[in-house]
Amino acid sequence: MVQLFPIRRGGPSQRFWRDLFSRVFRLFGWFRTGLLLPFSDAAIMLTLYLLQTCVPLALITWLDFLPPRSVAGFWMQALAIALGLVAIALTGIWTFPPWWGPYAFSALFVAAIIDGLVRRRCKSIWPIGFRAWLSFAAFTILAGYAANESRVAAAARAIPKGRSVNLASPLGPGTYLVVNGGTDVSVNAHADALDLTVAAHRPYYGTGYGVDLVAIDRFGLRADAIMPPEPRRYRIFGSPVVAPCDGKVIAAVDGLSDMPVPKTDEARLAGNHIILRCSGLDILLGHFREGSVHVAIGQSLKTGDAIAAVGNSGSSSEPHLHIHAQLPGTVIAPYSGAPIPIRINGRYLVRNDRFVGR
Repeated sequence: MVQLFPIRRGGPSQRFWRDLFSRVFRLFGWFRTGLLLPFSDAAIMLTLYLLQTCVPLALITWLDFLPPRSVAGFWMQALAIALGLVAIALTGIWTFPPWWGPYAFSALFVAAIIDGLVRRRCKSIWPIGFRAWLSFAAFTILAGYAANESRVAAAARAIPKGRSVNLASPLGPGTYLVVNGGTDVSVNAHADALDLTVAAHRPYYGTGYGVDLVAIDRFGLRADAIMPPEPRRYRIFGSPVVAPCDGKVIAAVDGLSDMPVPKTDEARLAGNHIILRCSGLDILLGHFREGSVHVAIGQSLKTGDAIAAVGNSGSSSEPHLHIHAQLPGTVIAPYSGAPIPIRINGRYLVRNDRFVGR
């Protein structure tokens, strides 16, 4: 869906979707990462949207219409599906179906449980026969895996100990959805940059706690179609961006084209962007619309001063705003400074959180 700075070869969008795709597929034991290498960004994203819809529906339908014939089998399958739904809800990007999708799936799951209890009577307490025990074992393993994935994703919602920075909202009135945010790759594609044992991550270390934002309407939709190619069809495109803190502009780039969705500009990763130095920290805001940056290097800004407008320049597979805080990097690697977790209007924002701009 949305992406930014690539850490490894292959572009950030592809990296994020491969990582998330891997988790979804591994949840059901179907996947090896290499299978995704020939896929385009569009194919990966559209397939994931399909999976986020069809996999929960298929599991719920299975439980409702083809339940195990034993009490233990029924409840183990129900537990595995429940934990699977939680894992997918926490790690998926709910732009399609919208953010309320997991709640709808949860309601259907509860209905399937009730239907199973009311309409069907199990024939035994424990599974009978090899196939029944094999199914029981498979759902036991699935439950354990999904529980661990849920645990990791839930833990990633806590702000790291130590220094953090509170910023004002960089966006005006409206409702926004967090696409990337948190401390683990299960909820934040940028978090792989935190692993400095990989040499390719080091120049992008500062992006590790990056946050990506899209705008949504009252129905939870961020565009007028599933993945339209024209950036202007995304709700956030052209939205004004303001300074989230008092500081001085130390970098400002404009003049780069907005890319059609889902193509990305891997040569200019941040696209049109600025870096604002606030109280010794560098705050990067990126992927602005071409021609919208109206600040200059050396200019002092106050919180709320207009900066630019949201676009789709750089390594961005659809219009969104990227923001992260870091200690100053080097001239050669400006994004290599230590990352600093950010709070916006006092909230530590994690994937699928919603907030209202001011």
